[in-house]
Amino acid sequence: MKHLTCDVAVIGAGTAGLAAQSVARKAGAQVLLIDPAYSGTTCATVGCMPSKLLIAAADAAHGVRTAETFGIRATAEVDGPAVMARVRKLRDHFVAGVTRAIDRLPEEVRITARASFSGPGTLDLDDGRSVAARAVVIATGARPAIPGPFKAVSEHILTNESLFEMTDLPRSVAVIGAGALGLEMAQALHRLGVRVEVFDMGETVAGLRDAAVSEVLRDLLKAEMPLHLGVKPEVSPEPEGVTISWEGRSRDFQHLLVAAGRPANLDGLHLERAGIDLGEDGMPGIDPETLRCGETSVFIAGDANGHMPLLHEASHEGCIAGRNAAAFPEITRFARHVPFVLTFTRPEAAQIGTIPDEDGSEIVTASASYEDQGRARVEARLGGLCRIHARRSDGRLTGASLCAPDAGHLGHLFALAIDAGLSAGDLLAMPFYHPTLEEGLKPALRALCEQVDQPHDASRQDDAPCA
Repeated sequence: MKHLTCDVAVIGAGTAGLAAQSVARKAGAQVLLIDPAYSGTTCATVGCMPSKLLIAAADAAHGVRTAETFGIRATAEVDGPAVMARVRKLRDHFVAGVTRAIDRLPEEVRITARASFSGPGTLDLDDGRSVAARAVVIATGARPAIPGPFKAVSEHILTNESLFEMTDLPRSVAVIGAGALGLEMAQALHRLGVRVEVFDMGETVAGLRDAAVSEVLRDLLKAEMPLHLGVKPEVSPEPEGVTISWEGRSRDFQHLLVAAGRPANLDGLHLERAGIDLGEDGMPGIDPETLRCGETSVFIAGDANGHMPLLHEASHEGCIAGRNAAAFPEITRFARHVPFVLTFTRPEAAQIGTIPDEDGSEIVTASASYEDQGRARVEARLGGLCRIHARRSDGRLTGASLCAPDAGHLGHLFALAIDAGLSAGDLLAMPFYHPTLEEGLKPALRALCEQVDQPHDASRQDDAPCA
């Protein structure tokens, strides 16, 4: 048995793990990166990139079908095998970029094995070796959750890890889960000609905390495809797929796409041997500003900690964990990014900053509708609602919930403004080009300015009406 030693052991070579090892090595630490497969990041292989490739194909098909709105007659014929071939080809291109970066790592850094704790600061590898490390970063990612009742039809289940391996589009799919992933894939498949229905026991969509914005997105999606909320679907096998039953109704589908969450991939690590206390949910307590587990020398970054399972957060957390692991026992607290979550439905939905449970004495809220916004009408993309929150005392922006065309771009505007400590008046004083979707936010910004206690410089604000 060979015993390895290092300053920092990083378990998992995804986005967070790669960032952690890079930062720790730049800090002068001796690092071992441990992964059983080095197959690429979740984003490139089964997440961000292949899902957006499928959405891009759906956008193209939808654009052709709705072209007559602009006086253009066209017919969309979806070639399922060609659609999926492009998804896999470009997915593999993105994965290759990640694997090339991994291949450039020094051989002495990369350890191909599966690790588990044997004690505080010590790891057992499944190839018979062991590792002693001053600090450990866990970046093992997450995996799709398959609720127990659905396992009876496991041969017909799709997840984000199997959907993109299909060589043709399915005929019909029941989507379980109205979160970001479920809605994105449901709408994309629907626009590509697949019969799709969505089921969720909850009443909100896309994880939106603002009930008004969630309701608008729900209604826009319901106008396009069946969306069953507040129901508990039951599944049973049928000769060519599955039967979904709910509230006295039933329908047959070829496949079940389960998008019911992605729990942290911590099984088999034996965290208790590292002196880590686990909560009732099986998760350790993690300081979000240091990513340290309690008083141990273990740090958990990326999807594995369940805080914000998003690529930009995984990268940021990998940097935080890598810096603190390299400097351990010295610990630095890091400011976190402004929370920013985006769902790539059509229209897009975004949630930025802090969303209050309800308007109170300290927070004021104003809305902007995209039901009749000028640029959205020009592009035949009407529909949506933006709700913006600010402090009553000085008008500084604190959060926003958006359901609107290109909400991702609008969301970046708010993330930057909140991070910079800008007020509604500061933002309104900036130029808004005409005609753009951004100027549709001006009515809400004006309304916020009228509600705050601190006077603002109205002379700097553009009061010209926007279409």
